[in-house]
Amino acid sequence: MPEIRRPEWNRLPRDLHPGAWWIWALGMATAASRTTNPLLLVIVIAVVGLVVSSRRSDDPWARGFKMYLMFGLVIIAGRIAFRMLLDGQYGEHVLFTLPELPLPDAAAGIRIGGPVSLEGILAALYDGLRLATLLICLGSANVLANPKRMLRSVPSALYEIGSAVTVALSVAPQLIESAGRVTKARRLRGDVGRRTRWFSQVIVPVMTDALDRSLLLAAAMDSRGYGRTSGVARSSRRVTAVLVIGGLLGICAGTYGLLDSSTPWLIGMPMLVVGLTVSVIGFIASGQRVPRTRYRPDTWNLAEFVVAGSGVATAAVMFVSSTVNPGVLNPSLQPLSWPPLPLMATVGVLIGAVPAWAAPVRPKPRVQGAPR
Repeated sequence: MPEIRRPEWNRLPRDLHPGAWWIWALGMATAASRTTNPLLLVIVIAVVGLVVSSRRSDDPWARGFKMYLMFGLVIIAGRIAFRMLLDGQYGEHVLFTLPELPLPDAAAGIRIGGPVSLEGILAALYDGLRLATLLICLGSANVLANPKRMLRSVPSALYEIGSAVTVALSVAPQLIESAGRVTKARRLRGDVGRRTRWFSQVIVPVMTDALDRSLLLAAAMDSRGYGRTSGVARSSRRVTAVLVIGGLLGICAGTYGLLDSSTPWLIGMPMLVVGLTVSVIGFIASGQRVPRTRYRPDTWNLAEFVVAGSGVATAAVMFVSSTVNPGVLNPSLQPLSWPPLPLMATVGVLIGAVPAWAAPVRPKPRVQGAPR
């Protein structure tokens, strides 16, 4: 059997550009937001898990994908619990009845307790699974993309905002790394089975250490040139600020229009294109007055375009599928039936698995002092 070799552009181990991972993750999240079909959502989670397991690094902050899976299970359980407690009667197949709490006339239309139907539980399961899938998709970007390298790729016009956003994004990876370090220290002390003073011995050190490390990152980046500039005309600053902020608002509105299928089409793709155009103009105008140097800047090669394009293609195919046949992506629960598996949407989701083969292998960390 002939050996299957990788192409030249992804054969050597290297780190992929973090922006490519974020574009891919946002594309997968956009695709997940267009459907409540549990079969498609499970496929999205499986595709994301495949890419993460094959292309994550060995850094401590990159081992927290299972934490996002656990958070997703908590979201699903909470959604079902609230639906059972507040509005469980959604169909005719009543499973059981909870004690109902009488409310005054001012709270008409609100019910706590009462009958719980199978349709209500399934509706809560579908909504909770979609929200959990969004969290897992965005969490995969935190696992695959190094936040420090992401900060180096921020445009010059967003050097201050980029510092704040990167510090905020680095909190979750730092929490995972700090939790592993504190747990290992407790095992060395023999405190694994004890539950006394668990909050002060685990939660407080983890939160404090994660916040301190994020602030150290902000201070280090600030000392390397992420500060304000002087000698720039006030009118120039105002024009660039209006362009950048207006473009970002357009991007937010366009992204919301793409995620919400009930919004007019003008708020979707057209608004996103206008926002991107205005933002690019503002970035170019603002970046010219911010001198910055980069040591070994991250470049966009063919692998980056393939990874980012797979996420965009997945979102585009799901958008077209929701326009052509929206009932298949959002199956009805009345009457109860097994959700269908549309071919077009399934193929679109499977396109998101391309980075598992197209992305280059992550370089292995060097062990200092290891014998040759």
